[in-house]
Amino acid sequence: MTRSPLYFALRRFADNKAAVVCGVILLTIILMAIFAPLITQTGYEDQDFLTEALAFPSGAHLMGIDDLGRDFFARIVYGARVSLTIGLSAALFSVVIGIPLGAISGYYGGVADWFVMRLIELFSVVPPLLAAMLLGALTGGGFVTIVLIAALFGWVQVCLLVRAQVKAFREKEFVRAAQALGATPGYIIRRHLIPNSVSPIIVGFVLAIPLAMMLEASLSFLGIGVPPPTPSWGQMINVGMNFMYFYWHMAVFPTAALAITVLATTLFGDGLRDALDPTLKGR
Repeated sequence: MTRSPLYFALRRFADNKAAVVCGVILLTIILMAIFAPLITQTGYEDQDFLTEALAFPSGAHLMGIDDLGRDFFARIVYGARVSLTIGLSAALFSVVIGIPLGAISGYYGGVADWFVMRLIELFSVVPPLLAAMLLGALTGGGFVTIVLIAALFGWVQVCLLVRAQVKAFREKEFVRAAQALGATPGYIIRRHLIPNSVSPIIVGFVLAIPLAMMLEASLSFLGIGVPPPTPSWGQMINVGMNFMYFYWHMAVFPTAALAITVLATTLFGDGLRDALDPTLKGR
């Protein structure tokens, strides 16, 4: 019985225990973010516990109360919505930018490849955080600004992955056959090369998510991210640092939430990359 490439990819992924565990953790965080109103007792900006401000974690409040009398667990869960939405949106824009540039560079080569590679070098030498701070300060920050900034620097990895895959396939028999039948370069790229580059596109998409989340957290920590009262993990870490020595939960819980989510997404993306690596098919 002939096994499909997808079967071997799934089997390789299942053998990677770390990636499977991280996938479960990531799925749990996503479900918590989606169903936040069902698993939290208050909204993220409801100041229902002013008399208990800065209370430590307890049975009634799993992560304690913040300095403004808001349930900290609710703010952590709702903060996941912001971080994940920014990560997914930025990754989507990164793919939209990186796919056509990588495909054009890999297929045409020559001047097109030189131009794209110089563009990649330009974005590679500019520190993303410094550029994001400058642009964020000029625009005032906010959700849309962070997504655009993250996408502006996140497309490079996707572009390089697609470029490598297209260069590997452009001399294959099915591409030469399409050329012999009179297919235009645009048609070949759209109907043959990009569909055969799905694996690196998926990997690039997943690996762009933690980069965007870290950038958002850094900008929010510096005060030019998502404006309050909308909860953001970076913003919560920034506030929590003021209370770190006396009320540890204010800084520890958002830091742990960010670290766990970024680590789980990164290891899950690494597992996908190893599973979808075409050089491993059939092993």
